[in-house]
Amino acid sequence: MQYYLHMVARQFWIEKVEESWKKRNILWLSGVRRVGKTCLGMSLQNVTYLDCELPSTRRALEDPEAFLDAHRGQRLVLDEVHRLQNPSEVLKIAADHYPEVRILATGSSSLGASARFRDTLSGRKHELWLTPLITQDLSYFERPSLEYRLLRGGLPPFFLAEANPEKEYQEWLDAYWAKDILELFRLERRFSFMRFAEMLFAQSGGMFEASRFAAPCEVSRTTIANYLSVLEATYAVHLLRPFSTHRSTEIVSAPKVYAFDTGFVCFHKGWTSLRTEDLGLLWEHFVLNELQARLQTRSIHYWRDKAGHEVDFVLKHAGGRLTAIESKWSASAFDASSLNAFRRKYPQGNNFLISQDSRQRHTRRFHAVQVEYLNLHDLAGELEKLRPARQ
Repeated sequence: MQYYLHMVARQFWIEKVEESWKKRNILWLSGVRRVGKTCLGMSLQNVTYLDCELPSTRRALEDPEAFLDAHRGQRLVLDEVHRLQNPSEVLKIAADHYPEVRILATGSSSLGASARFRDTLSGRKHELWLTPLITQDLSYFERPSLEYRLLRGGLPPFFLAEANPEKEYQEWLDAYWAKDILELFRLERRFSFMRFAEMLFAQSGGMFEASRFAAPCEVSRTTIANYLSVLEATYAVHLLRPFSTHRSTEIVSAPKVYAFDTGFVCFHKGWTSLRTEDLGLLWEHFVLNELQARLQTRSIHYWRDKAGHEVDFVLKHAGGRLTAIESKWSASAFDASSLNAFRRKYPQGNNFLISQDSRQRHTRRFHAVQVEYLNLHDLAGELEKLRPARQ
């Protein structure tokens, strides 16, 4: 399986890497464990691959100038770069003094999450976030079924496994604790942290209230808030914060929390097969993953008022325009009442309904609101126009 994975060219992401290298010579590739960062690096043309977990690689990089002198004009992949004693030094020297050297540096979490990064390289690097498999990725594999993707998730080894990889989900969690949490954040209470993560995965897509988790995890609300920030920093969960300007009538503080991958949602819910009623929740996760991959942002909100109206995703643009995105497994399940309530307060912007059974793009009007029905292929063509304003 590993050989097959190395041979898969995920062209969407390869093009993203090449585009990024045109902007900066240092590219930080982040993403959760086993999402395919190593395989992506190896699939690039004309690169020298170096695994920073190997002592020989770490020794070679102890003298950054000598190392970079020996690799002038080359394209390098520094995999697991946070294993170096001072990874930011190597990347900073390359950015400032070796512009002809292209470096793709990989790590499981954001660059600032590791205490070993004494410099976050602001202004010296471009960042690319490799997400679980998106729609375009499915065409590169032998099993393109969307339902299969929702059940198994978007980590390539799990997606490709012949049998249900139940054991691998647990192994992933063990490695996540040992390599991403214990080393980077030095948390001590494994039971409490892992219990919290598992509860979030099982309740993914719901509103978050810290007090609901404190007692089962045997920690304080303050510790729960800290755990949540760690999970977010390592891309294990995503927080959608509410969009609001009408504070008296809207939800203003409670975030919604989504697990990073549908496979882990299914595993922690105990789902080994999918029923029709399961598909809507998983589709919502998949649409969010698509938005994050193509927009390369976590600046995605949801909206909810105190009457219970809710819009799945809201993108804020320069000039105050808001794009509202609703996700439904089947377009026939769409109810426009929430969008109408949202647009009465925020009239400017596009409205999209994303469903897997929208075969042809079309528009429908619901009272004063015009809604464009799209599938994810259609949405991909719109997303460059939808890039949110910087927060």
